[in-house]
Amino acid sequence: MNLLLDTHVFLWWDKPGTVLNPGAKAAIQDQRNEIFVSAASVWEIALKRNRGKLNFSGSAVVAIGANGFHELPILPLEAEDAGGLAWPHTDPFDRLLVAQALRHGMSFVTADAAIRAFGGVPMIWAG
Repeated sequence: MNLLLDTHVFLWWDKPGTVLNPGAKAAIQDQRNEIFVSAASVWEIALKRNRGKLNFSGSAVVAIGANGFHELPILPLEAEDAGGLAWPHTDPFDRLLVAQALRHGMSFVTADAAIRAFGGVPMIWAG
């Protein structure tokens, strides 16, 4: 199964001692699963770090590789999908990540209640 990690799930995974839901942790650790982190998450991390809203040292891109995850680029079609989602949620990162999960047939690993309420994407709850 292919899994796309929400930004906060990637950050939790990368920080030792952070507690993830046991089911989400098991899914990420399962060697049969391919784990992806979107370029949107790298962008979100960089923006929040630059604004002083996130304490993350080092490179998110390096952390993706160090964790054995795969990078997922953003395609124009996915950006278009994100804008066209029938979902009132306005966070552009969340919209893009959901659109990517849908476009690539991935399960989205998240603890975001707004995404859970949307219900339009296969999901593994991480909270």
